[in-house]
Amino acid sequence: MAELTSTLTCPICDHAETEQMPTDACQWFYECKGCGEMLKPLAGDCCVFCSYGTVACPPIQDGDKCCA
Repeated sequence: MAELTSTLTCPICDHAETEQMPTDACQWFYECKGCGEMLKPLAGDCCVFCSYGTVACPPIQDGDKCCA
């Protein structure tokens, strides 16, 4: 069973916020609650949780392709 919460950390201001991950879609954008920066996945990552989170998104945790 995949973990459904992840703490996103902004690379601009280092603000960290724990969020619930969607299980039915990728999350490509996230607005930092600290500085307002709009975060997008890094090259090679499928979503903001895979790029900035403490836990990868549920499909990746389960060994599947994200948004496949």
